[in-house]
Amino acid sequence: MKFFLDTADLAEIEEAASWGVLAGVTTNPTLYARIGGKLADFPRHIERICELVDGPVSAESVAMTRDEIVRDGRELAQIAPNVVVKIPTMVEGLAATRTLAQEGIPVNMTLCFSVPQAIMAARAGARYISPFVGRFDDISEDGLAQLEQVVQAVGNYDFSENTVGGQRVEIIAASVRSAHHVAQAALMGADIATVPFATLKKCVQHPLTDRGLDAFLKDWEKVQKA
Repeated sequence: MKFFLDTADLAEIEEAASWGVLAGVTTNPTLYARIGGKLADFPRHIERICELVDGPVSAESVAMTRDEIVRDGRELAQIAPNVVVKIPTMVEGLAATRTLAQEGIPVNMTLCFSVPQAIMAARAGARYISPFVGRFDDISEDGLAQLEQVVQAVGNYDFSENTVGGQRVEIIAASVRSAHHVAQAALMGADIATVPFATLKKCVQHPLTDRGLDAFLKDWEKVQKA
């Protein structure tokens, strides 16, 4: 499973990239607003992210009609070759996804919450599909079970003829809140987990690792004093 970072913070992206585990980045309007982003600076900000990451960088359209989404998608795709256009799962989004895919522009279909939505996104030509986990948990439903169903259903079929370059559709586990979510997503076969920086740090932490390291250091102090 690949790790994407779900952020617009350049310092977080640069740090995660230095670990050698970062395969891509996903952003959205909320994440950009959180760092105090301004509309005029948005294209350059996405460009800077693309300079830090070799893999795909999802930049989201905020338009609501197919023609406007397509226009946004074309503009976003011109920023850098590794930009992926992020589009919400809705009727207008499906139509825009089909047009952009036919033009060779990869799409990440986001806000996906069901198997039918995921299959329709794949059929429309989405390169990536982002089923959400944590938002199901927020309403006391099992987000991991929903993710597992999407992974299984999409994996049952070959949608490559619809995607840019005939590539396999990849499932991005999104709205991930914990290392447990990451572990379960990996076990069920999700291709990617896109996670906040805090969650990515938790994925490398374990109390037994900390305990073992502490013991090693204390023992080495004894060696130095011997």
